Amino acid sequence: MRKEECFYLGKIAKKFSFKGEVLIYLDTDEPELYENLESVFVEHNKHLVPFFIETSSLHKNDFLRVRFEDVNNEEEADALVGNAVYLPLTMLPKLTGNKFYFHEVIGFEIEDQRLGVFGKITSVNDTSAQPLFEVLNGEVEILVPMIDHFLVKIDRENKKVIMNLPEGLVEMYL
Repeated sequence: MRKEECFYLGKIAKKFSFKGEVLIYLDTDEPELYENLESVFVEHNKHLVPFFIETSSLHKNDFLRVRFEDVNNEEEADALVGNAVYLPLTMLPKLTGNKFYFHEVIGFEIEDQRLGVFGKITSVNDTSAQPLFEVLNGEVEILVPMIDHFLVKIDRENKKVIMNLPEGLVEMYL
């Protein structure tokens, strides 16, 4: 499984018991969706390695207490601590309406109700306080704030994000 075909679920935060159990921090708004997993991919030396789950249960809201097959003691669990955990993109719950996953809109055209289509979304920058669409218009990169108030519609059928942006926001780049 390649990383591009997966989404980041969380990180193995610490070991939990002397029997090799670990706590996975779940980086999600809905941890309960991941309580009964059969397996996960653990990133080890830049490769995704499948780990099969014997038992799992939610622990203190954001953590999943897991016992992996073939991890039977503290030393084996210790080797996993700090590693990222991934699942295949196919396991993401489907979103509808104006809710979307960042990876889902990459390649979509972006349209302003006033200006029309002004570029293609090349990526999403979520490292700042406000996530931004990175949009390419010819050779010019335009940064568009992902604010719910500006978002009119996610048109999955036509691969478009339709927005109602403040006057001057796009024009200042062009």
